[in-house]
Amino acid sequence: MTYDRTVHLDTDFATAVTRVREALGEQGFGILTEIDVTATLKAKLDQDVEDYVILGACNPSLAHQALQTDRSIGLLLPCNVVVRADGDHTAVQALDPQTMVSLSGLDALRPVADEATRRLDAALASLTGTVGRG
Repeated sequence: MTYDRTVHLDTDFATAVTRVREALGEQGFGILTEIDVTATLKAKLDQDVEDYVILGACNPSLAHQALQTDRSIGLLLPCNVVVRADGDHTAVQALDPQTMVSLSGLDALRPVADEATRRLDAALASLTGTVGRG
């Protein structure tokens, strides 16, 4: 089972993060948190890893709809978007919103997952013109 929606960009990391923020914003997602995994692992464990950031993205309307169906669904909301260096490219990855339906077994979440998928795919497509899995 794949659980991600991934695109690769031919751009530097900093530019990719900016473009991802803009693309998500155009689809109604706000960035609530940003975790600099690279800096955190260096500071806490003295470990060096590639440029890696987790953006906590939220579409309030979709989150509200999902929470109305199941209060525990916050555990599975497709909020995290990863931007990371991947060789000569920058990978952008989002949790596949359909994971909410498949893991919870709640068909009532399907309309929310479908709309979240549409919006995330549009954001990813605006970055490259294509959307891929894995």
